[in-house]
Amino acid sequence: EDAHMSNDPITTHILDLVTGRPAIGVSIKLFEAEQYLASGVTDVDGRLANWSGSIELKSSIYKLVFAVGDYFRDQGHESFYEDIVIAFRASDLEDHYHVPLLLSRYGYSTYRGS
Repeated sequence: EDAHMSNDPITTHILDLVTGRPAIGVSIKLFEAEQYLASGVTDVDGRLANWSGSIELKSSIYKLVFAVGDYFRDQGHESFYEDIVIAFRASDLEDHYHVPLLLSRYGYSTYRGS
């Protein structure tokens, strides 16, 4: 998996389960606790290659906020979800946190990636 090509300690990847293809152009914001850290947009592989700001990992709760309503509207579809928020705990500061999102208009799943 090429998630490790990024030096960022937190990465993500979105697959659109309706089309079976990467979700391109999804805006994502990253928060540490309630503090805004960085943002970015998924590329042609559905990955967020570069965050807008540098991320220094702390032992804390992080939130990824995916603007999926905009993504589906851009595709010409309605979505039940406007934003999907995935909150997770980072405790091992030497570790890499990869948080994939499997997405459809009426459901989603996520897991701890590698």
